[in-house]
Amino acid sequence: MNQLVTVFGGSGFVGRHVVRALIKRGWRVRVAVRRPDLAFHLQPIGRVGQIQAVQSNLRYPASVAAALQGADAAINLVGIGASRGRQNFEAVHVFGARAVARAVAAAGISHFVHMSALGADAASDSAYAASKARGEEAVKEAVPQATIVRPSFIFGPEDTFFNRHAAMARLMPVLPLIGAESRSQPVFAGDVAEAIAKAVSGEAKTGVTYELGGPEVKTGREIVEFVCAATGRKRVLLPLSPTAASLLARVTEIGKTASLGLLPDTFYVTGDQVKMLQRDNLVSATAAAEGRTLEGLSLQPSSIESIVPSYLVRFRKTGQFDHTRIA
Repeated sequence: MNQLVTVFGGSGFVGRHVVRALIKRGWRVRVAVRRPDLAFHLQPIGRVGQIQAVQSNLRYPASVAAALQGADAAINLVGIGASRGRQNFEAVHVFGARAVARAVAAAGISHFVHMSALGADAASDSAYAASKARGEEAVKEAVPQATIVRPSFIFGPEDTFFNRHAAMARLMPVLPLIGAESRSQPVFAGDVAEAIAKAVSGEAKTGVTYELGGPEVKTGREIVEFVCAATGRKRVLLPLSPTAASLLARVTEIGKTASLGLLPDTFYVTGDQVKMLQRDNLVSATAAAEGRTLEGLSLQPSSIESIVPSYLVRFRKTGQFDHTRIA
């Protein structure tokens, strides 16, 4: 417990797994978030005094610098899935990433890990993918030795991926499929966290980008079929054309605005998310050949079958009391 790591965005879905992985390795963890009071759930993970939550806003460089004071390493996990007001892709993924990277460089910190996303591409027509790529460039410019990780769709008990489809399957007899034939490699949050912990501990190559994917390649249709089977729901699956999917996104965006944000996120999809869902989200052959994957970090990726049913059980008709046993 002699070394200190600052984790920006450490209270979120991936953050809690990263903090747990760091604690197991003996790090002292400083969690830098906008609302420290919302990070109290992390305290039981570590020993007394091993985890400290501090206030930091990426819009204010002074608060970022203060969060890094005395740190031996840093991790940036801050990201959003949809732009809303001031919390837009440019502000979070580009400006925010640049602010953290510059502060890391100014503090003389050599171990820095930045989480991006598989599919990041500056030339993409998806604002999300393009902003992630620009964020990577900003990080490399300030900290050339930074390690960047690009995970595929991340799953885990608190995810908005499998849980969302399960909630829809519970409420809707017909499930619209966006990108029904698009392929992805869902990756477990715990595996992503272990990869990040290894990287910040000096067990990964510096100045390179790792692509993190699970052991299985699944189409959008196969994922929803799996969710229906895991929750004991028989539903009609309705693949949507790109035009129909874009129209659906437009309707939900209008509904979100008209309801003053009250439309549940379960039924909310943006036009940008439609663009992302229509593309494959796979680890490249180059990354696999060069060992820039989970396997290259000596990690065995977890399958969705081994983890997802355990937390989707609550969506079954009688929850954990359903007659079907979950292994």
